[in-house]
Amino acid sequence: MADGSFQAVVLAAGLGTRMRSQRPKALLDLCGRPLFLWPVAAALEAGAERVVVVDTPARRLEAALPAGVALAVQPQPNGSGGAVAAAMASLAGELPVLVLSGDVPLVGPETLSALLAAHRQARAAATVLTTCLEDPTGYGRVVRGGDGLLERIVETKVAGDATEAELQIKEVNAGIYLFEQEALAAVIGSLDADNAQGELYLTQAVELLRAEGRPVAAWRCDDSLVVLGVNDRLQLAQVRGIARQLICRRHLEAGVELLDPTSTLIDVTVRIEPEAQIGPYTQLRGETVVACGAVVGPFVTAIDARIGERAAVRASWLEKAQVGCEAQVGPYAYLRPGTVLAERAKAGTFVELKATELGPGAKVPHLSYVGDATVGADANLGAATITANYDGFAKHRTAIGAGARLGVDTTLVAPVRVGAGAFTGAGSVITEDVPEGALGIARARQTNVPGYAERAADRHSQENRDKSDQPLTERRSGGS
Repeated sequence: MADGSFQAVVLAAGLGTRMRSQRPKALLDLCGRPLFLWPVAAALEAGAERVVVVDTPARRLEAALPAGVALAVQPQPNGSGGAVAAAMASLAGELPVLVLSGDVPLVGPETLSALLAAHRQARAAATVLTTCLEDPTGYGRVVRGGDGLLERIVETKVAGDATEAELQIKEVNAGIYLFEQEALAAVIGSLDADNAQGELYLTQAVELLRAEGRPVAAWRCDDSLVVLGVNDRLQLAQVRGIARQLICRRHLEAGVELLDPTSTLIDVTVRIEPEAQIGPYTQLRGETVVACGAVVGPFVTAIDARIGERAAVRASWLEKAQVGCEAQVGPYAYLRPGTVLAERAKAGTFVELKATELGPGAKVPHLSYVGDATVGADANLGAATITANYDGFAKHRTAIGAGARLGVDTTLVAPVRVGAGAFTGAGSVITEDVPEGALGIARARQTNVPGYAERAADRHSQENRDKSDQPLTERRSGGS
């Protein structure tokens, strides 16, 4: 066994009825990651060789599990002890077992590594993670013996469970435990439900080990966030606010410039390279990646997007789109899934692109919809360019060659091709291919009607005179 190796059990079978949600509490989103995957990720980052998640018989968490994470089923909701008992068969080897709660998400990998080090140093059968709270109301108090080891955990939910002296203790049980596997296996089957809730509590396993004379340590963590759980929507909002601050702090410390962290939403799954600048009121969600030197914001939403080095994206929405090095987007652009901007390309003001590739230096400056298209290098599409890509039954692609110049208000009826270096006349509806270097014009010839304005004015005056000659009753009824 490698020094420091361990395995983890994450308890996530709670129904979360107070969340008022049809989804399990464990699957509710916390900054881009399901709630229960926060402790899973912390365990994996701390070096867990195996992670087991405990779910209900419905197995609703299974589809969200990362590769290599196992699922165990708790047959009935009989408490934390029952959940750990359900996971025992899924554990491997003789590695120590870390027990985490799926609704206590803010414990970090550094804290878990420190807990493991303290457990090894104490040579304990079990170690309980604790913290101190100014207001410990509702938490189990940690009573230490003269040797500093854990003597017992006193519950305080029911009046009379704790003495007045015990209620004055500020050190509380964080609900995170580290057991030697053989010690846990020796007592987990002896838990009983002789309590007001009729459930099996993992704290009893600690008591049984202590009663057998096995050393049980308590390691105190200075970060009180380790006890911050989520039981309702209000607590979820509070935890989300803290998680946002922690995410922003991590990026700031890594060299990212956040102009206003209080208005910036960044998912925990987002990657931002140093020296990128993120403007106010920007949301970076999902698997978005922002490269070094990029300027994103203000007022940008990017979902599963990739933004290249020194690119500029302002006041726009990007979803599953790629923006190349030194490309420009916005303001007020909409890049839909499948859109790729190569280096130095531009999608300007009020431009919508869908499943479209803009080649190097290609530009769609303003007021255009380009869907299912390939645009060659350095092509320029005039204002109000439209690709008519849907015929009512299927989507068709448009190809625009390198260096092409499309006049304003050009509509391209796909499938159609505009050759390299070709032009289109303003106001054209292009239904046939335009050869390389040619000018395509497809519009009705203009006709000017001399004297039209004067005749129209005379006609309007005559109509008003005829109307005034009608009897009042007829004018009111509109009759003749």
